[in-house]
Amino acid sequence: MPVPIRKAVFPVAGLGTRFLPATKAMPKEMLTVVDRPLIQHVVDEAREAGIEHFVFVTGRNKGAIEDHFDRLPELEDTLAARGKTAELEILAECLPDAGAASFVRQQAPLGLGHAVWCAREIVGHEPFAVILPDVLVQTPDKGCLAQMLDVYNAHGGNVLAVEPVPDEQTKNYGVVAIGEAEGNVFPVTGMVEKPAPGTAPSNLTILGRYILQPEVFELLSAQEEGSGGEIQLTDSMLTLLETQPFYAVEYEGRAFDCGSKPGFLAANVAYALDRPDLRDTVVAEIKKLLPRGRAPSCGCACRPAPRSPCTR
Repeated sequence: MPVPIRKAVFPVAGLGTRFLPATKAMPKEMLTVVDRPLIQHVVDEAREAGIEHFVFVTGRNKGAIEDHFDRLPELEDTLAARGKTAELEILAECLPDAGAASFVRQQAPLGLGHAVWCAREIVGHEPFAVILPDVLVQTPDKGCLAQMLDVYNAHGGNVLAVEPVPDEQTKNYGVVAIGEAEGNVFPVTGMVEKPAPGTAPSNLTILGRYILQPEVFELLSAQEEGSGGEIQLTDSMLTLLETQPFYAVEYEGRAFDCGSKPGFLAANVAYALDRPDLRDTVVAEIKKLLPRGRAPSCGCACRPAPRSPCTR
């Protein structure tokens, strides 16, 4: 039986420049999808998968994240005095257990690999998960990390979440080379970061969810700067692949790149439509925004009735 995964690392030191001016004084991870910050969505995913300790790799001006995962007695007292028990329960659900959250600074913007390396003393010599808060994964049942843990518990090693993209888009992502599939699980034989058009080994791209063995920290310590002068996690994973197995999981669900404005807006719509208390109202409001008598230009293959929102 593989060593259990107890800890997850959340790299949250980025500047969020694509969302300026909204992120000038607020961490991008605190932008809300419906009524929860991005960082809360991914922490919920980790908690559902059984993660016990949450490690946040932060930077300057990220204090709001630490405050979010702490108690606010004044607010709690006010809610209690007003009888708002539902709101109090929501706040309690969002809190990690005492001592279950750690915060460490990434003091320079040296890339994802460097951010993961900054968590080495807290993670220690045990396997761990890495979750990028920019990526939300909406699933019909079991969360993305929980799906990955099923594969890890069956095979051990290192596990990556992957998703297929059109061949012409592989140049924008990290792409895995794969062996023979076992259902939705593939042994990884190689990785290429943003391959030139027509050279990608597959159309499966790395999503932003990782389960890694602790030996990656030693490799990151010696890793030379790569693309953009940053320490690239992919480079160290490639070296680790020489001695340890990697598995790619084509997860069930849909991912939203909330580091981009279209992805962030799509996530808000999708998560709102998934809420019984909001769905009908949101659909009605979307219909009001569509030109009368015209179907939305959603870019997908569906053909909704006039003034109906795309459900894909």
